[in-house]
Amino acid sequence: MGGHTTREGRFGHRRAELVYDDAGEGPLAVYAHGGFVSQAAEDRMGLFDWAPVVKAGHRLVRYDARGHGRSTGDPVDSDYTYRSLADDLLALLDHLDASEPAVAMGASMGCGTVLHAAVRAPGRFSRLVLLIPPTAWTTRTAHARANRRSADAVEREGRDAWLAARAQQPRPAVVADVPELPPTPADRLLPAILRGLAASDLPSPTEVATLRQPVLVLGWADDPGHPLPTAEILAHVLPRAELHVSRTRADIRTWGSRIAEYLSRPLP
Repeated sequence: MGGHTTREGRFGHRRAELVYDDAGEGPLAVYAHGGFVSQAAEDRMGLFDWAPVVKAGHRLVRYDARGHGRSTGDPVDSDYTYRSLADDLLALLDHLDASEPAVAMGASMGCGTVLHAAVRAPGRFSRLVLLIPPTAWTTRTAHARANRRSADAVEREGRDAWLAARAQQPRPAVVADVPELPPTPADRLLPAILRGLAASDLPSPTEVATLRQPVLVLGWADDPGHPLPTAEILAHVLPRAELHVSRTRADIRTWGSRIAEYLSRPLP
């Protein structure tokens, strides 16, 4: 990554082996990806450029969520709720012997993971970066219903039928040119992951408002799965948040540099 050697690591936690990529030296920054992808899948999609974060002097650890990519998992719905995934993130910090508060970054499902971990253990995090916050609170109900229907469809008709239905849904214009890749979880895990996500929500705005870390919120426009009102509410209720919204693919490509610059600022 950006000329830096990337090391692969792994550790066991709650019946799963979680695999991560470890690059660079300096203060620790961990990143949690979105649902159904993996670190390798995100790299192939060319969605986010993490090289500036490493170049700016951070140790960047990106891990494959339970049941995704190289990480293993069981077909247990409750293993894939945001709360459960937050437990995996805190276990990763334990495994890395993170004695100082770390930066936590997460996209979509990873955003939910990071927020639940921060609400549960705020002292473990120095700053947060929340990328494309997902449907939450009032918009979550319909999304959860769709996920439960998808889980039933996968069990009844198989993965290909579910993927065909997904392919009919319009894509946000800002990411229309991003390659679509097949989901990384094994077929046997997909229904459990879908139901776990259906049972998830972000912490309440009241809980989120208790967080005192500086927070950078990055959203993009016109995506029902990651609606801007979620990002705007988070930026409003978090005491030390700033929001940046992208409306073009070119602007999304600046996110790595934006994050690196944000993390390089002295902590207030």
